[in-house]
Amino acid sequence: MSQLSRLTQNIRMLRTCSYLLRVTNRSTESVSASFKAQLYSTDSGSNQPRESFSEFRAREELKEQQQLAEQQQQGPAQSSSTAGGANQPEPEDPQVAAVKDRILEASLAFVPSHGWSRQSLAKGAESVNYPTVTSGLFPRGGIEIVQFFHKQCNEQLVDYMKQEVGATAPADPAAFAQKAIEVRLRMLIPYMKQWPQAMALMTLPQNVTIALSNVLTISDNICYYAGDKSVDFNWYTRRIGLAGIYKMTELYMLQDTSPDYAKTWTFLEHRIKEGSKMDSLLLKSEDATAQLQSAVSSVFSTARNILGMGFERR
Repeated sequence: MSQLSRLTQNIRMLRTCSYLLRVTNRSTESVSASFKAQLYSTDSGSNQPRESFSEFRAREELKEQQQLAEQQQQGPAQSSSTAGGANQPEPEDPQVAAVKDRILEASLAFVPSHGWSRQSLAKGAESVNYPTVTSGLFPRGGIEIVQFFHKQCNEQLVDYMKQEVGATAPADPAAFAQKAIEVRLRMLIPYMKQWPQAMALMTLPQNVTIALSNVLTISDNICYYAGDKSVDFNWYTRRIGLAGIYKMTELYMLQDTSPDYAKTWTFLEHRIKEGSKMDSLLLKSEDATAQLQSAVSSVFSTARNILGMGFERR
């Protein structure tokens, strides 16, 4: 229940109590003669009450409706006057953004030795001839390097997929998705020893949106360039399924000690095949689709709206 509804109910209750206090005495056994005379006195001298309880309630409800109508009329004017207020974040200065990107790019070289930390930021700033105090531009610390790295890798993945696809959709979307995930995961190899730290940073409550935004962006881009431009329930199932496959393979990769992560790519191949079978099963089963459609679409849409993800193509 909204605060306005609760306030309206409280006002209505107070008015009702006020009326009852006016028409009744503290004692339930008698009513004072003076109040009774006031209650039954009218200008015409009749012995009928001036206003019944139902009439009083109807009159008060009419007042409330009039007040609500006035507030609704004033609402658009107030919202337009406050548009662009203090809640809107100011755009970052382009020069500051360029400096930050340069420092973040340089900081990646120090991640293998110093991890995803403020120390890497300080070393990165120093390496591009900025004072170490410039690392104060990154109040959230090492997670900003992780976020920059994700953004950089996602852009590189999109460039790769554009070159692979060309003007036509791939003949085998499943094989295309498998290769795209492998390409994206291979970008982690230079930082594999430090990647558990990055994953730990992304699991912190204040960074969960970053992690979720990253995996949803990866899965949506891969599905899009694989030729999936559906607008029905399949749009959600394929992207969520692919996001799950990506995260499972990423976790498997952390423990893989085989040459060139061969076992990881085999694991990925099996998960892609299982995902393709599940997708076919859902398409054939109308009951399963009906049960999952509402939940899956709501979860994905809510996550995308919260994260402010428009999925604009580069």
